[in-house]
Amino acid sequence: MNRIKFIVLVVLMSLSLTGIICLQAYYINNSITTFENQFKANVKKSLSYVVLSIEKDDKLSHNIKIKDLIANGGKIDTTAIINFYIKEEDRSNNKTLLYRNGILEENFKLSSALFDVGLDSINVKRIINQRETKIFEDNNLDGSGKLSGLLSEMSTISEHEQILWDAFYSDYAYRIPIQKRTSVKKIDELLKFKLSEDEINLDYEFAIFSNNLSTKIRTEDFDIEQAAPFSLPIFSNRNQKNNYRLLVNFPKRSNYAFSSVYTNLILSILFTGIIIIAFSSALLQLIKQRQISEIKTDFINNMTHEFKTPIATINLALDAIRNPKIIDNKEKVLRYLGMIREENKRMHAQVEHVLRISKLEKNELNISKEKFDLHDLVEDAVSHVELIIEDKNGEIKKDLKSPKTTVLANETHFTNVIVNILDNAIKYTPENKPLRIDISTELVGDFVLLHIKDFGAGMSKVVQKRVFEKFYREHTGNVHNVKGHGLGLAYVKQVVDDHQGHIKVESEKGVGSTFTIKLPLIS
Repeated sequence: MNRIKFIVLVVLMSLSLTGIICLQAYYINNSITTFENQFKANVKKSLSYVVLSIEKDDKLSHNIKIKDLIANGGKIDTTAIINFYIKEEDRSNNKTLLYRNGILEENFKLSSALFDVGLDSINVKRIINQRETKIFEDNNLDGSGKLSGLLSEMSTISEHEQILWDAFYSDYAYRIPIQKRTSVKKIDELLKFKLSEDEINLDYEFAIFSNNLSTKIRTEDFDIEQAAPFSLPIFSNRNQKNNYRLLVNFPKRSNYAFSSVYTNLILSILFTGIIIIAFSSALLQLIKQRQISEIKTDFINNMTHEFKTPIATINLALDAIRNPKIIDNKEKVLRYLGMIREENKRMHAQVEHVLRISKLEKNELNISKEKFDLHDLVEDAVSHVELIIEDKNGEIKKDLKSPKTTVLANETHFTNVIVNILDNAIKYTPENKPLRIDISTELVGDFVLLHIKDFGAGMSKVVQKRVFEKFYREHTGNVHNVKGHGLGLAYVKQVVDDHQGHIKVESEKGVGSTFTIKLPLIS
């Protein structure tokens, strides 16, 4: 049940983290999309402003030139007049009011050199509006009467003139080369001004194309293939012969959109990274706690198993002593008392072993060191297990050839280190395999190496990485075919480290294991 809860918790945490990352990604993507749409709208608005400004300036420039030409030397080719009269008689005052509204149409023939359109001359039409009011006192309209008042007004008809000018401009302006109607500098100034208003400070290139062909109005680095350009028609005309289009592209546009959310993106990555680190740390702690819980359970099971046999033996011995047939037999009583003492010593040794590991880990165990010959320590350790090996029909081969073996060590603890490794070699050799242990030493620089090799069950790579952890044993469920509680090799590593040494293991499953202890020599 705890395993299911653990899995559910991990899944929920993973989903939460994934949701946060997806939400951040959506927000950033949405910000980039919004910025991109706003960018497109601003660029199109700027292009529209540039196109309208250039067209307006072009029309105004030509209009001024024509008006100046007419005023300073244009000759009237033909004139047409249309008059509208209103006569009003006032008999009481013996006066007659005569109102005239006339439209004057003047046709000019102008030189085309001004416009560079390739023609000999251009016909221009100007319409003038003339209004006149006359008042006569004697009702004679032949002009002999006395003129008492005259009001005359003459002006151009701006609306009509504009219509006629637009028609002229549309018909003839397309003949003028584009480079004479605008310039790169002018477009650049207008475009830069309008883009800066919208806070678009991005390098751009532009060009004017006519019927999909480039004109002379273009920046040096403009490349129509480089990026999808923005475009608008410019200098449109009724003939649709030129089809001018103003194209603008932004070579660094992709980076520009990204830069708009750069700060938010960095902060998002930073905080998301912190969340991931916190999540990973929490997950590792959960996994570690679970592993510790499993190890603790295995340790309790193994310790229970280790104590169960001695306790059962002691109980059986006590029951036997209480038996009336045994209690009078002194020899048997002493035998059973000896068994009780041995089992008690065994349990005491187990407890002391656990306490020793705890003290060693907390640096509370005072290990005094003296000069010893490593070979002597090996011989002492072997003597502790010789009877067990002989009982199992096993053998120990010693190859102690190192010429220098003087080390600074604690006799008791370092002997226990060797005994623990030998004990493991004995315990983890299956019954169907011959028990054999090889012990050798070698000199490597200022260090002496002690190799203890067995031909037992061996270990997997996973077990090798964790074999020196406290309480760790290869997980076998509730099977206790090998006695122990996972403290032996942890104790070994602690003692070797305290001796400024190093221990490692090389093993192969089903082949055996080799433990190597490296200790510094002293002179």
